[in-house]
Amino acid sequence: MLVGYARVSTTDQTLALQQDALQKAGCTKIFTDTASGAQAERKGLTEAISYVRAGDTLVVWKLDRLGRSLKDLITRITELETRKIGFKSLTENIDTTTSGGKLIFHIFGALAEFERDIIRERTNAGLEAARTRGKLGGRPKALSPEKIKLARKLYADTSTSVAEICKTLGVSRHTLQRYVKK
Repeated sequence: MLVGYARVSTTDQTLALQQDALQKAGCTKIFTDTASGAQAERKGLTEAISYVRAGDTLVVWKLDRLGRSLKDLITRITELETRKIGFKSLTENIDTTTSGGKLIFHIFGALAEFERDIIRERTNAGLEAARTRGKLGGRPKALSPEKIKLARKLYADTSTSVAEICKTLGVSRHTLQRYVKK
């Protein structure tokens, strides 16, 4: 069974073109949304994905109707694939129920992975450059070495309560315990 999904971003736009194309392609049921593609939760898409069963094919007029980013598209199509549900985009002529369509989808997947690797490499290069300039990333330590010594000294002296030590140093019980036990 072919199940269609159509989406427009604003109420000023019309679903007619997409619905006509989906009906012409043979979709027996069509789910719709009037919502931005940037929204993660779209009622019509959620219903469509819940409705399709193994052996069905989810059909969209154009890839950008299903997801805004390549990562989002790949996640959604992979989810469908694991449930044995096909995917078809009419405009781009992608059909994951055919070997050619699967090839195109895997090429998209490889490009997305390449993009993630490039981002990771740039991030690591930026962090390394910052380190060479003396900048350290991450959250600053709650206590300086001097305050750690003071905390250990106060903790060893049982006349001072843990609550008083925490208040004096401006840290939580958990933070104090972490530094004292090292």
